[in-house]
Amino acid sequence: MPSTTNNPKRKSWLTVPKDSDFPIQNIPFGVFLTKEDVITIGTRIGDYAIDLGALQQLNYFDGIELTDDMFMQDTLNDFISDGKKTWRAVRNRIGDIFDHNNPELRDNPEHREVVIFKMEDVEMQLPVLIGDYTDFYSSREHATNVGKMFRDPENALLPNWLHIPVGYHGRSSTIVPSGIPVHRPMGQTVPNNDNIPVFGPSKLIDFELETAFITTDANIMGENIPITEADDYIFGMVLLNDWSARDIQKWEYVPLGPFLAKNFASSISPWIVTMDALEPFRCKGPIQEPTPLPYLQQKGKNAYDINLEVYIEPEDVEPTLVSKSNFKYMYWSMAQQLTHHTSNGCRINSGDMLGSGTISGPTPDSFGSMLELTWGGKNPIKMNDGSERRFINDNDTVIMKGFCQNSSVRIGFGEVSSKLLPPFVRK
Repeated sequence: MPSTTNNPKRKSWLTVPKDSDFPIQNIPFGVFLTKEDVITIGTRIGDYAIDLGALQQLNYFDGIELTDDMFMQDTLNDFISDGKKTWRAVRNRIGDIFDHNNPELRDNPEHREVVIFKMEDVEMQLPVLIGDYTDFYSSREHATNVGKMFRDPENALLPNWLHIPVGYHGRSSTIVPSGIPVHRPMGQTVPNNDNIPVFGPSKLIDFELETAFITTDANIMGENIPITEADDYIFGMVLLNDWSARDIQKWEYVPLGPFLAKNFASSISPWIVTMDALEPFRCKGPIQEPTPLPYLQQKGKNAYDINLEVYIEPEDVEPTLVSKSNFKYMYWSMAQQLTHHTSNGCRINSGDMLGSGTISGPTPDSFGSMLELTWGGKNPIKMNDGSERRFINDNDTVIMKGFCQNSSVRIGFGEVSSKLLPPFVRK
């Protein structure tokens, strides 16, 4: 079944502001809470949230094989499990319903009343029940910068980095949607580099500019996914701020890698943008030398041209743009990450989340973390209010935005915005 929603000439009868991330060509999927405290699965066009559960009850999805309660759940997991054919059929139908030439819902005020909400009147939720979370380390620029800072500058990349998509398993219990604040974590650090640790609040809180992709049920235990099929098991993408405590990380990461420095919080944007919506923005990724082993080899356009921005907003002060990057810089593609992840027979389930790793570009203003932007705190960034930042201060809000744009259409993710609070105090 072809995707009909991407037609750049298509317009909606709903008003879509100029430069909106959510034209009718997007049709992302998410979960929201209405004013009546009803949780439903929905989509978004312009500044409107659309209740897919209500649409289903009103029989707008007739002819598409769906369980009776498919969109009346509090996660997208079951819908994602239905696979690419169903995703595309539903997205095409939504595009048809809201096409400016279709009067079926447009001219039915009673139906519109229960289907369409203003975004300001809903509360976005975590879109999927995330069973497992893997974070990769797939930006060559980021890995090189970190290697220069913490290892031999002449041999910044470890020997395995150009041969495998390096990653680690994170903690899914502390993944939260945009708008949920996070607390500065407590942990062990070594303030004087003398190998004598102390316990207290982390002093070096950082953001990591990432994206993540959400999978469908991909395999059974023991089965691997060929590189030629990997794209079929990727539902869509979100923005990801993978918060990091650099001083905790420095002390704990040898020999087993990230642990408490990473799992205290990860924030994601609430709308999952489908790979169908992003298809017009495919592009070639970096040349891979040496050539990967056969099971990881790809041809064609396997990257995506996604513009990324990071802002820091001190309390009651206008935000400052601190980084502009692009997903196309990633050395390892999502398909390569998924194929490598399953190459040993690891099972992948609906709702699993795989993070890209920090997305850094080739220039200093495109680095994807404060660690790189300030080069370990040596070169502070000036905020619009005149203050400086080496890392993230308490009550700062970190805002990440992402969008694709060509001469015909803009497809975006909205934003992931999270405020850093002081350490949690038990009352």
